[in-house]
Amino acid sequence: MNRKTILIIPVVLLVLLISSCTKSIENVNRPENYISGTFSDVFEAFWNGMNNNYVFWDIDTTDWDAMYRRYQPVFAKLNINDSGDVKKSINYFRLMTQGLVDSHYNLTFGYGAVADSSINPAYNRKMDTIHPYIFYPNYAVNYLDNDFVYGDDLSTDPNEDRFAIAGTINKNILYFYCDIFGLKSSYESSTDNDVKKVLKYFFAKLANPAGLKGVIIDVRGNAGGEVTDLNFLLGKMVTSPLTFGYTRYKNGNGRLDYTPWAPAIITPQTGAKALDIPVIALADAWSVSLAELTTMAIHTMPNGKFIGETTWGANGPLDINQNFNGGQFTASDFLFAYTSSSEFKYLDNNIYEGKGFPPDIAVPYNPAYLRQGRDAALETAVKNIVE
Repeated sequence: MNRKTILIIPVVLLVLLISSCTKSIENVNRPENYISGTFSDVFEAFWNGMNNNYVFWDIDTTDWDAMYRRYQPVFAKLNINDSGDVKKSINYFRLMTQGLVDSHYNLTFGYGAVADSSINPAYNRKMDTIHPYIFYPNYAVNYLDNDFVYGDDLSTDPNEDRFAIAGTINKNILYFYCDIFGLKSSYESSTDNDVKKVLKYFFAKLANPAGLKGVIIDVRGNAGGEVTDLNFLLGKMVTSPLTFGYTRYKNGNGRLDYTPWAPAIITPQTGAKALDIPVIALADAWSVSLAELTTMAIHTMPNGKFIGETTWGANGPLDINQNFNGGQFTASDFLFAYTSSSEFKYLDNNIYEGKGFPPDIAVPYNPAYLRQGRDAALETAVKNIVE
């Protein structure tokens, strides 16, 4: 993505981790073990890496065997020492992967003439169909009471600064926004930062919800992040475990070798208060990864609702393939494949990877409202709470 890099999501704490009791299965064709002496070596490393490690072969319509038959002889004719052929290879990798359902999927190249090149199939597909990225806090502040708090945390990575804002609307609706997850890290940081200040304000309001009519969690434009934030944020709002979906991993080299589905659970946190008021998630077409899981979890709450647009459609957490026998890998020293290490399905048993999670109340992108300084989805959320 051109605005933010989707963060790698460690998977523990999201699910009942069953991999610890599953026998490790050696991957005899680990793609990083291939030597890239020829383009045939690179192709074999990549094809086998995808064949063994890609977790969505049960729902993906790409014919991977056909890709082998079509492109193995093509790559065999390329000269890895010819910069022109190296550049040609990028288009062949693009054609092989353009239909993959994994919406986290990204290929990056670090070899010679194509160093720093990348391929992101989901991004390429979506750019002609979704609206531009919108930084919604610019509009949300027009609705907040004067005591709202906001700010950044630049203490970890200046290229991935975290921004958050919290406040009330009409003194009785609590609003929270963050543009990327990593909230727990900011909150527990030994360095003072404005995100910590925002979270303290928000948690203080949750701890004493008397007088509140509703809570709005805004993850529009949120690119995802650290999975520990699921419990850290939403665990303050539940007093019993909340199952909102299921996750499974690869447990062998076969395309359909999977572990059983394990529950994805929000665990109550210290000082949690069960809310008997509406909790509304605002998300849009740029809500990605953990932002989508947060939206799904809120939707699962008895008093939860999702307002906005269908989300991006990248739901599978990520980690290195040695940990989960699947997921991201390096094909010799030519390319790196960033791909999900587990498959997630929602509580309704539907897998929304590549499709996005649909809202309860759809509020499409409205540029006319934005030109007036208005936020159609936020107005709909407020109306839904007060009526």
